Amino acid sequence: MSCGCGKDFDTGSCVIDVLKEIERAQRDVVENHCSTSCERSINDLLGESDHGRGLDTVPIILYCEDGCKPFKGFGADRKREDKIGPIVASFIFRVKSIDKNDCAVLELLLAHEQPCGYNDLKDPTEQKTKNLQATGICITVDLHCFCHVTCLPAISVFH
Repeated sequence: MSCGCGKDFDTGSCVIDVLKEIERAQRDVVENHCSTSCERSINDLLGESDHGRGLDTVPIILYCEDGCKPFKGFGADRKREDKIGPIVASFIFRVKSIDKNDCAVLELLLAHEQPCGYNDLKDPTEQKTKNLQATGICITVDLHCFCHVTCLPAISVFH
């Protein structure tokens, strides 16, 4: 069965179609009223609206198939060459890449003022979104495990 949720992709999965479109738009970004938040965010990113100047990221929230619960990713950075930093969690991600098997590399996005003990978040509404920043912490996910994607307004995370 074909979803056709993306403009240029029709994999049979709406989540995959939209994320592939976001990935391409983010990769191609050089420096209106839409019917969906993802479409509006993609148009803003591509500069097809008045809001799109200098934007480089469409932050997303994914929902797992099992009960359609928000997906929370975990990761850690290196403090030094031989030390692992604290484990951090986020419900908000930036699409880095999607391979031919529909596995995606997602980067955790965190607010600059996010406290270290943020791993206790129960749902995305508890996560701070002001001043979201790229963390360099990436995870790999199978996109077939998700039933829903929410796109947040396009932003700039790279300065």
